[in-house]
Amino acid sequence: VFITGGAGYVGCRLVEYLLKKKYQITVYDIMHYTSNFLPKDNKNLKIIEGDIRDTEYLKKCCKDHHYFIHLACISNDTSFVLDEKLSKTINYDCFEPMVKVAKENKVKRFIYASSSSVYGISDKKNVREDHPLVPLTAYNKFKGMCEPLLFNYSSDDFETVIFRPATVCGYSPRMRFDLSVNILTCHAISNNKITVFGGDQLRPNLHILDYCEAVETLIEAEKD
Repeated sequence: VFITGGAGYVGCRLVEYLLKKKYQITVYDIMHYTSNFLPKDNKNLKIIEGDIRDTEYLKKCCKDHHYFIHLACISNDTSFVLDEKLSKTINYDCFEPMVKVAKENKVKRFIYASSSSVYGISDKKNVREDHPLVPLTAYNKFKGMCEPLLFNYSSDDFETVIFRPATVCGYSPRMRFDLSVNILTCHAISNNKITVFGGDQLRPNLHILDYCEAVETLIEAEKD
């Protein structure tokens, strides 16, 4: 299994989870947060420092893998708008070239982590995968624009999977405290108090271990 962004918040926990399930894992990550949170002593883990925009190097590194899981991105609205041109090169411009090289390398299945934020705001009781995409920010927009690009490359020998996770919460070795449930937990533990702004708003959340289990399901699921 080849994982871009495998040294990030979700990636670290997913790598740990899949290694326990006896998968052989390659992490490909630019290592902005270092590789120190990965279990480097595990013989089934290979760690590569690389940029997903470096298509030639990516092509070389993802050879001989059955599954390609794409997590790497600028992962929230606030970070994205710091430099929208730079963010677009990471979240969108390099996406199709990456899919192409994965297919050329005979990867069996490409799994893309999109985002539930692609729906924007909806008053529908059930927001399903056929709900129209009405993105509110550039981050949402480019997450959604990658989806049809991936499906364009679907074939009998190249299976393509997209999932749209909600806001993730829960412990990871590479912790994030810019996520709502994690912020509240941090304040509860460190200050013995949480502060809620508003109180009527709704937000979908997903525990990081449920995320990991979902990814395992997407790896193991039959083609149909």
